[in-house]
Amino acid sequence: MSGAMQDFATHPTNWLVILPVVLALLGGAVLLMLREAREAQFWLALGIVAVIFVSDIALALRVSETGPVAMTMGRWLPPFGISFVADLTSAVFALAAAGVTLLLLVYLRMDMPDRARRDGVYPLILLLLAGVSGSFLTGDLFNLYVWFEVMLISSFGLMVLGGRNIQLDGTVKYGFLNFLATTFFLAALGLLYGTLGTLNMADIVGRAGLANPAVMTSIAALLLLAFGMKAAAFPVNAWLPASYHAPPAAISALLAGLLTKVGVYALLRALVMLLPASREVLEPVLVLVAIGTLILGPLGAIAETNLRRALGFLVIGGIGATIAGAALGNATGLAGSVTYVLHAMLTISGLYLVAGLLEAISGETDTRRMGGVYAAASLPSLLFFVLMLAVAGVPPFLGFWPKLLLVQGGIEGWGFGRDGWALTLWLAVLANALLTLIAVSRLWAHIFWRPGHEGAATEAPNPDLKPLSPQVRWLGLGSAGVLTLVVLLLGLWPEPLLGFGKDAAAGLLRPANYIVATGLEGAAP
Repeated sequence: MSGAMQDFATHPTNWLVILPVVLALLGGAVLLMLREAREAQFWLALGIVAVIFVSDIALALRVSETGPVAMTMGRWLPPFGISFVADLTSAVFALAAAGVTLLLLVYLRMDMPDRARRDGVYPLILLLLAGVSGSFLTGDLFNLYVWFEVMLISSFGLMVLGGRNIQLDGTVKYGFLNFLATTFFLAALGLLYGTLGTLNMADIVGRAGLANPAVMTSIAALLLLAFGMKAAAFPVNAWLPASYHAPPAAISALLAGLLTKVGVYALLRALVMLLPASREVLEPVLVLVAIGTLILGPLGAIAETNLRRALGFLVIGGIGATIAGAALGNATGLAGSVTYVLHAMLTISGLYLVAGLLEAISGETDTRRMGGVYAAASLPSLLFFVLMLAVAGVPPFLGFWPKLLLVQGGIEGWGFGRDGWALTLWLAVLANALLTLIAVSRLWAHIFWRPGHEGAATEAPNPDLKPLSPQVRWLGLGSAGVLTLVVLLLGLWPEPLLGFGKDAAAGLLRPANYIVATGLEGAAP
C-alpha cells in the first residue's frame, strides 16, 4: 500500500490548481457570515473574484508553459487519492468563467433587487463559481458529480432570488430535469466504478480499453444522456428557454454563459478523452443530437417574441455546434468545439447583459413592444449589433472562427474517410449559421429598426422608452462594453484562439501528458 503514495513533494505552483476553488468556497462562507453588511459584500465579492481571476491567469500561463499540472489530495496516488488536474482546456475555461463572473458582479450592482441582496446573492455567486471551477479542474468523475451538485444548489438559489412567480415556475422546470440528469450521472458512475474499479480520469483512460466494450458503450450512452441534459442538447433541452429568462439579466447571463458549458466540457472530456472507443460506437447518435440541436435552436429563436427566451434558443443552437465537434472526433472538429465553448461563454453572457439594458430602456420583455431603441440609445444598439454578428458567425467576428474549424473538420472527415456523417454535420453547421443570422436579424428589426410598437401604430415613435440612469450607464454599459470589446478583439485577432483550440484538441485526443501529470505513467495507452 505504501507504494501508492507519492514519493515527491508537491511543487508550490501546483497549488494553483485548487486555489480558485478554495478561494471561492472560503469567500462564499465569509460572505454568508456577513449577510447583513450588504454594502461590504459587493466589494468583498468583487475582490475575491478578482483574486481568483488572477490565480486562473497564473494557472493558464503555467499550463501553457509546462503542460498539464496535477495535485492529488493526501499524497495518495490514483485511484486512492482525489486529483485536481489542469490541462489547457480546463485552465482556459476556468479563466473565462472567472472573468465573466467578475464583469457580471459589476453589472449586478445595478440590476439586483434589495431582497436578493438580503437573501445572499453574493455568497451564492461565489458558490456557483466554486462549482464551475471545480468541475473544470477536477480529475475525478465522482468529484465532478460533487461539483455538479454544488452548481445545482447555488443555481437554484440564484434563480429563485426575488420570489416572483415566473422565477418559481422557471426554477421548478430547471430543477426537475437537472435532478434527473444528475441521477443518470450517478448511475453511470456506479456502473463505471463497478466495471473498472476507479473513477480517476487518468486511470480510466488506461483501463477502459481492457473492459467489455458493450458495457463501456452502455456507460458512455448514459453519460451522454446525463451531460446532454445538463448542456440542453436536443431532445432534452426544453428546460433552458423555459427557465433562463426568469431571473434578473445578470443571473441569466451567469447561468447561460457558464452552466451549459460545464455540461459540454464534461461530455467532451468523457467521450473524447476517457472513452474514445465508445464515442466511435455512439457517433451516429452524436450526429443526430448535434444536427437536431443545431437546427432546433435558431428555429426556436426565430419563432420567439420574448427577448431572453429567444437568446435561450440561441444558447441551444451553440450547444449543437460543440457536440458536432465531438461527433466528428478529428482534431480540427474538436478544436472547433473547444473554441466555440470559449466563444459562447463570452458572447452569450454579453448578449444577456445587453438584453437587460434593453429591457431597462423599453420597460418590456416582448420584442414586439421594444421598437425604437436605436434612436433612444445608440451604444446598447452597437453592442447588440457586434454580439449578434459574433453569435451568428459572420466574419471576422468571434463566432466565425469556431464554425470555420467545424466546417473544416467536417470536410476533412468526409474527404479523407468518405464519411457521410461528416458531410451532414458540416451542412448542419452552415444551416445553423444562416438560421442564427435570420434569428438575430429579426431581433434587430423588432427592437432597433422599427420605430415603435408592432401593429397599426408601428411607424409611430415608441412612447415608453426611457433613458438609462447614470449608474446603469456606468455599471451596465461598462461591463457589457468590456465583454463586447473582448469578443471583438478576439474576432479580429484570432491567432490566440485558434492556437488554443489546436492545443486543447491535441490534449483531449492524446492525453499522455495528462496521465503523466497525475503520476500514472504506466497507465498511458
